[in-house]
Amino acid sequence: MIRIQQLKLPVGHTPEQLERKIRRELHLKQGEEWSYTVRKRSLDARKKPELYFCYVVDCIVSHEREIYRCADQRNVILTTEKSYRFPEHGKLPMEYRPVIVGTGPAGLFCGLMLARHGYRPVLLERGQDVDTRIKDVADFWETGTLKPESNVQFGEGGAGTFSDGKLNTLVKDKDGRNREVLRLFVEAGADSSILYDSKPHIGTDELVRIVRNIREKIERCGGSVRFGAQMTGILTGADGLTGLVINKEEVLPCKTAVLALGHSARNTFQMLYDAGVQIEAKEFAVGFRVEHRQTDINLSQYGSREHSLLSAASYKMAAQAANGRKVYSFCMCPGGYVVNASSEENCTAVNGMSYSGRDGANANSAIIVSVGKEDFPSAHPLAGVAFQRKLEEAAYRAGGGKIPVQKLGDFRDVFAGRTGVVFDRRTDGAQPSDAVVPAGWRQEEPLTPAMKGGYVFTDLTQILPAELTEAFLDGMEQFSRVIKGFADRDVLVSAVESRTSSPLRMVRDGTMQSNIKGIYPCGEGAGYAGGITSAAMDGLRVAEALAGKYRSFEENGK
Repeated sequence: MIRIQQLKLPVGHTPEQLERKIRRELHLKQGEEWSYTVRKRSLDARKKPELYFCYVVDCIVSHEREIYRCADQRNVILTTEKSYRFPEHGKLPMEYRPVIVGTGPAGLFCGLMLARHGYRPVLLERGQDVDTRIKDVADFWETGTLKPESNVQFGEGGAGTFSDGKLNTLVKDKDGRNREVLRLFVEAGADSSILYDSKPHIGTDELVRIVRNIREKIERCGGSVRFGAQMTGILTGADGLTGLVINKEEVLPCKTAVLALGHSARNTFQMLYDAGVQIEAKEFAVGFRVEHRQTDINLSQYGSREHSLLSAASYKMAAQAANGRKVYSFCMCPGGYVVNASSEENCTAVNGMSYSGRDGANANSAIIVSVGKEDFPSAHPLAGVAFQRKLEEAAYRAGGGKIPVQKLGDFRDVFAGRTGVVFDRRTDGAQPSDAVVPAGWRQEEPLTPAMKGGYVFTDLTQILPAELTEAFLDGMEQFSRVIKGFADRDVLVSAVESRTSSPLRMVRDGTMQSNIKGIYPCGEGAGYAGGITSAAMDGLRVAEALAGKYRSFEENGK
């Protein structure tokens, strides 16, 4: 197979123009049989407002080596595609069906692979099915009444269901798991463009349907999914795991359990620690959500406020603050919404969400600051959870249960100790009288919060420790040198972004098991992933470990 890199064409080109460019690059003769597959497409905006797509394509041609020798070998290479391969099944019999705890990306993809290969997994989900969950979340955003087991964090699809559905990952993919995850998403109904876009995304509205399709596929292949079934205890014997306790009353015998918990399963973390599962605290990051006009982000990234052929622009930035803290953008949601993502009473946490069209008026992103064991209140393995909860309790008090919001200019002034600052405490999104529009920028309507859930303007300066607040403000100023207006006074800040990743790691060995044999920590909550795709990839890894050890139930004749 021949791979062509750096094929550049203007945004808006036709398929025929791409094909002609491929033919010219390979010097293909008229009538010669050939085919191609787009492997990757990225946007080149270095000469904005002139924008280009840059392609990597794989071509199947006859006389491959002869054509390769005649091509410009700076951009053309010979390659072979390494397809994903599920391992040969092991030899040990399974006494009980494998159990997967959690139906986020890690649990769903682990369950899907095991079900397709005859292992008939049982998936346990403490929350509700995705359709019930949508109603519960909408009710919470409307009324403020939280259902602790059915919310943005808990339920079918995991926390990623109420997000932008971003599928890019920095995890290396030498075994083809990344592409297999994307292929399975397409098989479940996602648009095929995710297979080649450099920044693939699905959108929360599409994820709902896709998650449901994956669950139904698991069930058709012999697996089963139980909702409202929380693992509340584990039972062990001399050889390791013997069973799980469900909802504090039912005992489910099992000897293999995949713990695909979300990063917010705090009471389950405590139970597992008390039961002797080895857990370590780990670094993560906390901060605030910031909102800008999407047209301003478009102007910075595309050179124009609107682009008819491209969706809303995104950004990704990182810096090091003067006090040494790392500051970076996280989970950027073009044309999206800030959502109340709380899952505990008297705690407020926020996240970002976009629909597939990314057509909202505002862009939002978490601007977060690194934290580590030195910031936690103790050396306890669960101290990171306590640190998160303290911030969320402060955010809850600041907003009275609603999302607390503040203009960045007010935030800076209060933190610096300036006097005479008047907060805009109205909930209609109107601007304070001292809002400043940068020279040369178009006067626009006041920047109004785009949020799911009630919000209130108030003081946010007491939520993070002072050192983290300093780093956040430093980072915002550094980012404003990259994106004009990024740290303007009217930028909206909301609190608190505390659930960026798991605050702990469940230790596992080379067989993917914890110190208690039969327990397989997996995905984001276990500390081995950081997003939808990486969690799904880890789900595949754990499914491979189980399949490589055990015969399937079909092979056992069960």
